[in-house]
Amino acid sequence: MKLSDDPFVRELLPEFVENWLTDIQSQFKNFIREENSEDLYRFAHTLKGSCFQFGLDHIAHLGIELMGYAKSREWDKASEMEEKIKNAFLEVKNFLESNNLT
Repeated sequence: MKLSDDPFVRELLPEFVENWLTDIQSQFKNFIREENSEDLYRFAHTLKGSCFQFGLDHIAHLGIELMGYAKSREWDKASEMEEKIKNAFLEVKNFLESNNLT
């Protein structure tokens, strides 16, 4: 896992991860259920950009994939991304905790 060397970014990372886990839990299913491609695309775009800024490139690439599904309205594939993204953030959270970076 490649994390930013910037101490400010590292300080913000645990909160960043928690906020994304909360947002996934509270918003993702609604976007899918309502077939809200615009909000799902915006969610994925924000995920992509913010994760690249924090050095979480592997999650950013999941955001790019989700953007494609939102744009093409592939709801089954988009729905499958929820677990992948959530698990990726949980891996980061576990890494931070196991390395006393929280």
